[in-house]
Amino acid sequence: MKIEHIHLYHLRMPLRSPFETSFGRIHDRDCVLIEARADGLTGFGECTADRDPGYSYETSLTAWHILKDYLIPATLGREIARPEEFAPLVAGVRGHPLAKAGLEMALWDVYGQAEGRSLRELMGGDRESVAVGVSVGLQASPEKLVETVGGYVAQGYGRIKIKIKPGRDVGDAQAVRRAFPDLRLQVDANSAYTLSTAAALRPLDDLGLLLIEQPLAEDDLWDHHTLQAQFRTPLCLDESILSLRHARQAVEMGACRVINIKAARVSGLSEARAIHDLCHARRIPVWCGGMLETGVGRASNLALAALPGFTLPGDISATDRYYEQDITYERFSLNPGRNRVSDSTIDVPTAPGLGVTVDRAALKRFTLASL
Repeated sequence: MKIEHIHLYHLRMPLRSPFETSFGRIHDRDCVLIEARADGLTGFGECTADRDPGYSYETSLTAWHILKDYLIPATLGREIARPEEFAPLVAGVRGHPLAKAGLEMALWDVYGQAEGRSLRELMGGDRESVAVGVSVGLQASPEKLVETVGGYVAQGYGRIKIKIKPGRDVGDAQAVRRAFPDLRLQVDANSAYTLSTAAALRPLDDLGLLLIEQPLAEDDLWDHHTLQAQFRTPLCLDESILSLRHARQAVEMGACRVINIKAARVSGLSEARAIHDLCHARRIPVWCGGMLETGVGRASNLALAALPGFTLPGDISATDRYYEQDITYERFSLNPGRNRVSDSTIDVPTAPGLGVTVDRAALKRFTLASL
């Protein structure tokens, strides 16, 4: 496929409710949507870089710059047989995985349409629906947290992740566990602790958690290795895993027992699949993390999570968890289970490519700038 045109859209989308983590609170979410045209087909990708450099050093504006001045010039006009050829094309650009992942996603969408195959098929996924959970941000109090979690449990979510930070950790998790003793529960620190302050998390070992996600620094492996030896509960790495190499090192040194795979964080779907394959071969559970994606990124996450090694529910969630209006016509929802309660799964798109269609009117409504 010859890449003929690439367009960028800087979006800002209001969230249904504020989302707070250890590094801040947001009321709306930025991203960069990438539209690629090749051989008469149009594909979309989502760069999940947000307005502020909290989760990552990348922001929507730095991603715009890297895409416009480096990644697009390296791709435009090129004959690319398969999306896996994209990474070598842009290997001279150091870092910036979120920007790279967004453009690569658009190429996967075009490629899938050209082949008449869904992204799930192209990735090698073997599930028609995937288990999902919901991520709950910091709340005003433990009581409010329990109330919020209860609302999602009532909607049918079978796995809940709560955000924690120093001073809002063990007490919050204990409150949720008392209210929901059988709930599949995990916590996410987003790098809020050091090796010494993480000692305060020891009581979490008694709560039967699925995992404790990224307690230490975002670029750390070794201290996580030391901390994992002190906990029965599996540690899960997120921010620390930027590539297949990092995943291999983490597994070999025992820095974690679970890995959160975000295609955006590791430069794209090709690298995400390689990390899955490594972990699957070594019997390391993986799950698909979320970054408040629109329907474009959500479709991509669902296809990735259909791979056999994704044995834990992902942070994918239904469309209405985050947005009143999305930029795709397709809205993802929980599947019904018994007694009108959801089985906590979402169907994977089956149409060629990502399997979603962008709503141009909604796209225009949320666009701050385009190129």
